[in-house]
Order: sequence, then C-alpha cells, then structure tokens
Amino acid sequence: MEVTSGVAQLSVNVDRAALARYGLNVSDVEQAVAAAGSGAVVSQVIDGQKRYTVALRTPDRYRTDADAVRQVPLRAPAGEQMTLDQVAHIEVTRGPEKIEREEGQRRIVVMSNMRGRDLGSFVAEVRSKLDREVALPPGYFIEYGGQFENQQRAMRRLALIVPIVIGAIFILLHVTFNSLKQALLVVGNVSFALVGGIGALWIGGMNLNLSTSIGFIALFGMVMLKGVVLVSSTNQLRQAGVPTRDAVVRGAGRRLRRVLMTASVASFGFIPMAVATSTGAEVQRPLATVVIGGLFSATFLTPFLLPTLYDWSFAEE
Repeated sequence: MEVTSGVAQLSVNVDRAALARYGLNVSDVEQAVAAAGSGAVVSQVIDGQKRYTVALRTPDRYRTDADAVRQVPLRAPAGEQMTLDQVAHIEVTRGPEKIEREEGQRRIVVMSNMRGRDLGSFVAEVRSKLDREVALPPGYFIEYGGQFENQQRAMRRLALIVPIVIGAIFILLHVTFNSLKQALLVVGNVSFALVGGIGALWIGGMNLNLSTSIGFIALFGMVMLKGVVLVSSTNQLRQAGVPTRDAVVRGAGRRLRRVLMTASVASFGFIPMAVATSTGAEVQRPLATVVIGGLFSATFLTPFLLPTLYDWSFAEE
C-alpha cells in the first residue's frame, strides 16, 4: 500500500469557550501559530526598484519544541495576557506524509503484482470480496487501474475491430472466389489454428491475455493465407477439367511444400521469443507460444481437413 502517513505534526485545537472568556477570535490564534511557525509579514522595504518583505519570526525553539509553542503569548483586547495553551489544546500527532490528488479528488493507491494466474480473474475475485466484505464510507469509491485498465480498454477495442476485420476479409474472399462456400471454407480454417494455440497455452501454463489475443490475430492471418493457397490451387485444376476429387488431392499435393515452408519459417522465427527470459518476456512468450502452437496444428490439419471439406461441399458440381 502507498505510504501516506507517519509524519509528526503539531495539532492545535482551539477552545472556543476559553476564547470567548478573553474576547479573542480564532483568527488571533491562527496568526500566533503562523507567526511561531513561519513568521508574519509586517511591512516592506523599498530600495529603488527593489522591494524586500519584512517578517517577524520567533526563535527556532518555537518551531521544534511543542512546549515552547504552548508558551506563545497572546494579548486580549482588554489587555490580559495569556499563553497559547490556555486557549487551545496542543499535541503532537501523526499526519499525512503526502496527499495525492487526481482530477481534484484525493486518492490512495494499493498496488499488487501477480504470478501464476490471469489478470481478469484476479481482479474479479478482488472485486467480489471487496463488495461482499468491505463497506465504504460515503464519498469513497474504488477504481481498478494499471495493467487491468489498459487490458480492458484494449479488449473492448479488439472486440470491435476483430469482427469488422474478419467480415471485411470474408467479403474480399467472396469477391475473389465468387463463391460463398469457398469463402466460408477459408474462414473456417481458423478453427484448425485455435486448437493448437489454445493447446500450447494450456501446456505452457499460460493465461489468455492481451498479448495472446494479438498472437491469435497474427495467427489467423497466416492460416487464412494457407487456405487461400489450397483453395486457389484446387480451383485452377477444376477449371482445367480435372474432376473434383482428383483436383482436391492434386491441389493439396502441389501446394504442400509451400504450406510447410511458410509454417516452418514463421515458427522458427518465433522460437527466440517463445524461450525469452529477459525484460519483456511476459509479453513475448505468450504471443510466440500461440503462433507456434497454432501453426503446428494448422499445418497438419489444413492439408487434410480443408481438401476433405472442399470435396464434400463441391462433390456434386
């Protein structure tokens, strides 16, 4: 928890009944305490174009000794003299070391570092326990910020952007192939990558977070490219008069080397990130793990399942 208290301060609580007996005001006590602590401005000295402020200050012991402050003299309007402790209660207390403000409101920060679990479930558990066990006084409220706030903001943006991007890709595929079924086949190829990506996270004991979400987005693009390559090859053979079953088999065989090389280059390129332990590894490792695992499953499933689905969809044509 952020350290906010522990500094010694002199507390002066005015006794209004005692002030009334002597005919004094609270401002009289305030001026005496201010003069004892930091001095009181009484005049200015003008020397040509220069101005100097003249202030009266009490000796140093009035700023370091509470007993000396209690003996600060006061004069009543009727001429009586008394000391400060006769009209106020003076004691040394512990006060705030600093007061942090944000948007005009006071705040106190409680920070924590997590290990071994995901950020979202941790904050959900904290929020549930606080709502159930802590009753905040009026005017107090809790906000969850830091990495969690950044994650929630990014997730909201991704939840909006990803469907739009996939929809745009689907439209482009439909225009390219002039076939709704073929566009669905390419987009459905994403599920082959999900198997490996989620499996790699489970094997590595990692959680779904912002970096893994970005890794999935990059993975989906690579996997869709594989689907476009296989479907295009099969379409070329069908247009040349090859039967659908033969076109599927020959098309997958013709493009198998390209699919394997593309997946291998991308996977090997992400290996240094997957085994990184230096600064930033907590972001690099989940992203690389998702891409490598997804490419591994998609490379083995796509050449078999995508041609099979293509054959089922266009066997009668």
